[in-house]
Amino acid sequence: MAKMTRAQREWRPGQPKKQRSIKVMFTSMVLSLEALVAFFATLAIFGHHFNDPTWVKVLIWVLGLALVAALLVTPAFLKKPWGYHLGYGLQLVLILVGFALPSMFFVGAAFAVAYWYGVTRGARLDAENAVRAKEQEEWEKANPA
Repeated sequence: MAKMTRAQREWRPGQPKKQRSIKVMFTSMVLSLEALVAFFATLAIFGHHFNDPTWVKVLIWVLGLALVAALLVTPAFLKKPWGYHLGYGLQLVLILVGFALPSMFFVGAAFAVAYWYGVTRGARLDAENAVRAKEQEEWEKANPA
């Protein structure tokens, strides 16, 4: 028997499906793509420092993989308001990677714009969906089947 989630255990027939946040989906997608970019940036930086001492190469991998892990874990915190601030902080870190790999100044800035767009446009779409859901609920109460 498969283990059921809390939402699956609490579901009852006729219960409306809970609307997923577009803001969370947009920003999670951007953060996940940034994790891939951060991994490949780590590889590129490692390649530039291949002949450096071992401790430099280990430091590159530790910092790079820590950034990748942070970018992959942050979407779990996006249901909390401070999760978006953490995401903005990671945008800054990705831009600052440009000091080790100059092309990351541009790539990081482009992802920061994408993250900002996901936050602002996602919030606007979530608000519009909430209004539509409320209007639909009122209509269903006024017009029973």
